[in-house]
Amino acid sequence: MNPILALSTAWSSARHADGYAMLQEMARLGFEHVELSHGIRITLVPGILKALNEGFIKVSSTHNFCPLPAGMMDAAPNLFEPSAPAGRGHEHEQWLRHTRRTLDFAAQVRARAVVMHLGSVRFFWINPGRQLRNFARAHPTAALPADARYQRLLARASGRLRKRLPAFWEQTRRSLEEILPYAAEKGVRLGLENRERFEELPLDADFPGFLGSLPRSEQAGYWHDAGHAELKERMGVITQRRLLEENSGRLIGFHLHDVDAGGHDHQPIGKGRIDFKMVRSFWQPHHLLVLELSPHVSADDVLASKKRIEDLLE
Repeated sequence: MNPILALSTAWSSARHADGYAMLQEMARLGFEHVELSHGIRITLVPGILKALNEGFIKVSSTHNFCPLPAGMMDAAPNLFEPSAPAGRGHEHEQWLRHTRRTLDFAAQVRARAVVMHLGSVRFFWINPGRQLRNFARAHPTAALPADARYQRLLARASGRLRKRLPAFWEQTRRSLEEILPYAAEKGVRLGLENRERFEELPLDADFPGFLGSLPRSEQAGYWHDAGHAELKERMGVITQRRLLEENSGRLIGFHLHDVDAGGHDHQPIGKGRIDFKMVRSFWQPHHLLVLELSPHVSADDVLASKKRIEDLLE
């Protein structure tokens, strides 16, 4: 038995006013499952439910926040962060409210998992992640992991990040402890996603210990984004293989997209530099595979990406 292969609505939701027509388009491309991503406006929901009731498409997963908070028209997965300190403003309460709402909707559409971002470390003045990105932009031809100047900058940035990390990381852990019982009640697993930005949580090296320490560990697991891992590998932070090896025992699913030479992710499979044969070696029948492609990708390239993944599954 092969894993489920789904297409994320990140590819299509922005150009549709009707959720039914959106899912019809995806079904016509040969997909039996979709991921309802973080760009689902509330106006798309009636059509989505109609399509699901007719049975021509199923939902494998959703992505926090889904549907979008009222008034939001564009994807906003980091609108509220679980790392935001409780008691300072209302961000934590809003994160809880909208995450519970996403879990309610995931249960309603019979999704197996909700993919989640886990916040970030915030800086008042100089963000070390921005310094790394500025260096990369200023040296577009540099092989960053081998560049001595960049490695010195990375070491300093990592030290600053670790110094400021504890309060934000502890708040993220408390937020998860609050939401895990609700996820269990709804029968939906949490897919905790690796991220592409230097200052986002969890830090990649911390994932294995973090996953092992979670209460209700069966209710949450690792969600691997291949494009994010490739970007981190180019930054010299960690390798894609190491991330997969260290977290393979807790894997729930994958976001699959390629990264081109210019560092643009969410590209068609095979149009970039990711070694998907290596990534495929970690797939198991119970995993969820989701093509998460840019809205700018053509339907033909969606089909070609689907074919490339299906060929790897043979």
